[in-house]
Amino acid sequence: MQPRLKEIILKEINPTLKEMFGYKSQYMGPKIEKIVLNMGLGLDGNDAKIVKSCEEDLASITGQKPVITKFKKSIANFKTRKNTNSGLKVTLRKNKMYEFIDRLVNIALPRIKDFRGLNPDGFDKFGNYTFGIKEQIIFPEVNFDKIDKVRGLDITIVIKTMDKNHAYELLKKLNFPFKETRSN
Repeated sequence: MQPRLKEIILKEINPTLKEMFGYKSQYMGPKIEKIVLNMGLGLDGNDAKIVKSCEEDLASITGQKPVITKFKKSIANFKTRKNTNSGLKVTLRKNKMYEFIDRLVNIALPRIKDFRGLNPDGFDKFGNYTFGIKEQIIFPEVNFDKIDKVRGLDITIVIKTMDKNHAYELLKKLNFPFKETRSN
């Protein structure tokens, strides 16, 4: 069964963007390729229990087992050693990606305390959007009682597009709550 958000993109959003930007085909428009979630652990990466609990949290949020990332260099000032655990990473594609975006926009982001919207300056020159979440407990899949420490996440949405303004419009059509920029 196709995710609800994927149908909305194909039937409503792509034709609207085709008209808005004058594409010859609706397939020339911006397309979400993948979503990467990253949870940095820092010094807690050495503790196997903390890594295991964070791995379970990220797996319940995404529905996919995370990969443990390692440090590439030893840096004394950061107290890091080469090939020790640095964090966890999950890459979502296809249907899981659309289901995650749907849950993120409609359930998780409205649960953030004092939320005023996402910063529209999070786009890089290729049109990819990156933002951070300070608490993983905004996702309803995470059991609040089993959390030992509140941790943050970085979420990168990789968008295939010709212009970052086109990517911004795609995410706006997907109901991403961006802050309104004021011009003085």
